[in-house]
Amino acid sequence: MIKQELLHEGKAKVLYKTQDKNLLISEFKDDLTAGNAAKKGNEKGKGILNCKISTQLFELLEKHGIKTHLVKMLNDNHQLIKKVDIIMIEVVVRNIATGSLTKRLGVEDGTVLPFALVEFYYKEDALNDPILNDEHCIMMDLVKSESDLKELKRLGREINSILKMFFVKRRLNLVDFKVEFGVDNRGNILLADEISPDSCRFWDMDTNEKLDKDVFRQNLGNVKVAYQEILNRVLK
Repeated sequence: MIKQELLHEGKAKVLYKTQDKNLLISEFKDDLTAGNAAKKGNEKGKGILNCKISTQLFELLEKHGIKTHLVKMLNDNHQLIKKVDIIMIEVVVRNIATGSLTKRLGVEDGTVLPFALVEFYYKEDALNDPILNDEHCIMMDLVKSESDLKELKRLGREINSILKMFFVKRRLNLVDFKVEFGVDNRGNILLADEISPDSCRFWDMDTNEKLDKDVFRQNLGNVKVAYQEILNRVLK
């Protein structure tokens, strides 16, 4: 499969058309952003690490019955993926309170939540990705029906259950994560985008060390070292 014209460039990936109208090539970038791109950086090799981590986790989820857009990994930082129309809702699943949740609700940082909390955010950088409720999603025509929202919540929780169990065995707490979904040419809802330290929070279960994008956001150390540690544990 050969890269053709550029289709879209985002903060973390570049999408290219291919000779097959239903397939795209996704290139993972080394760019780092935080706070709606208010803080920017570049870490050589980050894209390779995220591509490898995301590929492994998507393949894991596929084995557990979660349909994804992934076809295969082409090389170190390129994936072949199915073309989907992205649903403009970011699905965030939280197991432990931190970040924006603690700021909005005053929940103490590090509090283990009594259940997996699923939140929706509008995928729109210009508006700083505001939080949504179900009625917002219907009002804005972000989904076709309320049943689609129920399916997004169900998928978010199922993905969480699979990944939590996977990472517990690797002595990592999956604190929270963001996933995106798209609709393919047959109307199927597929997991899209990526699952990586750019989109998840991982805390070491023994030390509480942060091994994710917060290393960059909070100036805690070397991003590449943290991401490499996640890949090492994923591959265990």
